[in-house]
Amino acid sequence: MVDLKDELLKAMQGSRAVMLAKLDRLSEYDRRRPLVPSGTNLLGLVKHLAGMEYGYLGEAFDRPPIERPSWFRDDPFTEIDMWATPDESSEYVVGVYQQACAHSDLTVAELELNSPGHVAHWAEGHQETTLGVLLIRMVNETAQHAGHADIIRELIDDEPSWRRTTIQQAADHYR
Repeated sequence: MVDLKDELLKAMQGSRAVMLAKLDRLSEYDRRRPLVPSGTNLLGLVKHLAGMEYGYLGEAFDRPPIERPSWFRDDPFTEIDMWATPDESSEYVVGVYQQACAHSDLTVAELELNSPGHVAHWAEGHQETTLGVLLIRMVNETAQHAGHADIIRELIDDEPSWRRTTIQQAADHYR
């Protein structure tokens, strides 16, 4: 029989691997540069996911990181986690993400899906939740941001493909 917790964890781990693979063979500059109007960039996405891992699959279960990342603040809505400062190297940000993922995996391994959690920054009356709910949230968040990373990587690589040409020709029909 398939174990739901194992399936959710595998899905999240797959998206994590995709996320990190998008950094491969890129310069420090390309990892950091914003390529869409929102300012989204690859290293910022990794940094953001590290904070979410620690928050939702760590602190929500009274399992804070051993060492808080340099960008952690009491206000989770500062958006300082969406980009890397000049003194935060790729190696540092990726290392924090890998530690956060290991920390999350341990939480998932040690707790049951119905284990109670508490998310302090959620609206009053909605702060109580479970590991299962937060694990689903993180599976979705990680997959969503891995998709963002895929698009950003395409913008960096700028490699034309036959598919793009074919799709453009189909779209041009409606000009």
